[in-house]
Amino acid sequence: MTATLEVRNLHTHFFTRAGVVKAVDGVSFSVGRGKIMGLVGESGSGKTVTGFSIIGLVDPPGRITEGQILFHGQDLAKISEEEMRQLRGNRIAMIFQDPMMTLNPVLRVDTQMIETVLAHTKVSKEEARQRCRDALGMVGIPSPEERLKSYPHQFSGGMRQRVAIAIALLHRPELIIADEPTTALDVTIQGQILAEVQKLCAETGTAMIWVTHDLSVVAGLADDIAVMYAGRVVEDGPVSAVLDKPLHPYTHGLIGSVPSRNKRGEPLRQIPGMTPSLLKLPAGCAFRTRCPRADAACEAPVELRELLPDRRARCVHPHLEAVPA
Repeated sequence: MTATLEVRNLHTHFFTRAGVVKAVDGVSFSVGRGKIMGLVGESGSGKTVTGFSIIGLVDPPGRITEGQILFHGQDLAKISEEEMRQLRGNRIAMIFQDPMMTLNPVLRVDTQMIETVLAHTKVSKEEARQRCRDALGMVGIPSPEERLKSYPHQFSGGMRQRVAIAIALLHRPELIIADEPTTALDVTIQGQILAEVQKLCAETGTAMIWVTHDLSVVAGLADDIAVMYAGRVVEDGPVSAVLDKPLHPYTHGLIGSVPSRNKRGEPLRQIPGMTPSLLKLPAGCAFRTRCPRADAACEAPVELRELLPDRRARCVHPHLEAVPA
C-alpha cells in the first residue's frame, strides 16, 4: 500500500549571519493511511521545523535545500504556493502548539471556523455552522452553540487549544501534523482528545504525525516512532519495540529520564550535557559528546541503518544486548 506521506532525505537550513543552521538534516520517514507516527526528541531537535517543512510554512532565512515530501506521490517541495494553499487546512492540517497562531484575536470563533469550512467546501452557512458546533462538542467544549459566539480572549489557554484542534479536524483531512497539541490541557481532556484522534484515524484513514517530547503520550497513541536529535532521526521503528528495547543510547537516555522509572529517594536520571549548537555540531555522531558508549569510531559519519527487522538506528554501538535473539 502506498504511504500517505513519504519524506525522503529532507534538508531544511536557515541561512543566518552566524552561519548555516541545519535544523533538519537528512530526515526520512513515512506514514501510512490510518497510522499515527510519534516524532519525539528534546527541544531544538528539529521536530517542529520538520512539520513546518511538510506543510510549507518555513519562512526566510530558512528554506528546503534538498529532499522530497511525497503526499500521495505528489512532491510538496515543488508545488506552487497556490497549490499548497488548496491543500493546507483541507487535505493537510496542522495543530500548532500555541493556539494563538491559529486564532485571530479580533474575530469571533464562529466567524473563523465557518470561514475555514467555506474556504474549501461548498455548503450553506448554516450547514457550516452545524459542522463547527459538532467539532467543538467533539473536543469537549461545553455549550458549543454559545461558545461559538465568543472571542478567543474569553477562553482559557486550554479551551483555546481545543478550538484550534477542532478547526484542524473540520475537514477530516488525510494528514494531520500535531505539534504538541495537548501540552496545555488537563489530563482528562487530553485523554478525551487522544481517544478522538485515534478514532478519527481508524475510521477515516487519516494519517497523523504527533510531535511531542512526552513519551507516555506516544506509548499509548502512536503506531510507529521516530526519535530526532540535532536535526536527524537517530532511531525509528514500531513504538512498542522502540520503547521496550531502545537501540540508540539517546533513546535509552530519554526513556531512563522518565520520572516514573526512578525509585523513590533516588536522584532523577538525566542525559549529561546539553544539546550541541546546530552551528557547530561535533564531527561524526552528534550525540557522542554526551554518550557513555562513545569512542573514536563515533567520530566518523554514521548513517541510519537497519539493525533488526523494522528497526533502524544511527549508531556504531547500539544496545543490541538488550534485545532478545
